[in-house]
Amino acid sequence: MVATIRNPIEWLADQISGGSHHIEAAGESIGGEKGEVALEDIRIRRIEIADLRDAVRAGIADLGACRTDIAFLSVLYPVVGLLLTYYAFHQDVLHLLFPMMAGFALLGPLAAVGLYELSRRREMGEAPDWRNAFSVIASPSFGAIFVLGLLLVGLFVVWLIAAQIVYVLTLGPAPPTSLASFARDVLTTQAGWAMIVIGLAVGFVFAAVVLAGSVVSFPLLVDRHVGAPAAIVVSLRVTAKNPRTVAAWGLLVAAALVVGTIPVFLGLVVILPILGHATWHLYRRAVGHETDIAPVRKGAR
Repeated sequence: MVATIRNPIEWLADQISGGSHHIEAAGESIGGEKGEVALEDIRIRRIEIADLRDAVRAGIADLGACRTDIAFLSVLYPVVGLLLTYYAFHQDVLHLLFPMMAGFALLGPLAAVGLYELSRRREMGEAPDWRNAFSVIASPSFGAIFVLGLLLVGLFVVWLIAAQIVYVLTLGPAPPTSLASFARDVLTTQAGWAMIVIGLAVGFVFAAVVLAGSVVSFPLLVDRHVGAPAAIVVSLRVTAKNPRTVAAWGLLVAAALVVGTIPVFLGLVVILPILGHATWHLYRRAVGHETDIAPVRKGAR
């Protein structure tokens, strides 16, 4: 047999072809498939704030080990941020710039799927390879990942609709004419303050729903053959058992993303990969299986 060197596009096409039957089975993943891990075989552990620190440290270590392999993935994040900004300024939706940027964080768990796979393989002792980030396409759980991803995209769209409604009810239907006038209306009028308060309250609800339902769901799908509903249930159980820790994780992620947008979103090149890798390690501490190989903090159960 003659070995050939294929370019990344040909390799990715093969991966998509190999995983296409999992997309066809996406509908089946809603109701469950044979061979899936049963919910009763999944243990939910107690995690503490110290576990968050350990997960972030492990995420930084993964970034250091995989930095050359995920460099091209990381660049996509600030590019998307700049594209959203350009769209807001040129399509008369300047008032939706902040909701779009904040809502983009709702898609973070989906965007980091490839990073979970890199962390998983590194945990197993394999050398990092950028191609591993795309191997989830051929995963038995890819149908469920696809379905859950569509759900997040749907929530993102609903969030933008809600933000538009809040703007219309407070500042009126006319879009802002400039960034300066919009800032003045928001910061110096009662209607603007009302928009801030109502918008933050509505955004908090969306963020809480996504956090509770996805804090470990995507890493679980990468790690195990489970359906989308089961992954959501496990994530909700982790949140219910560790509300304080999960809330702290959500605040940490939000703060890190704010820092990452400075300057001109370039910080996201580092922040988002760290958060992605750290999410994998947080999952490994929060969710247990009979074949666990990751170290767990003393006292976790």
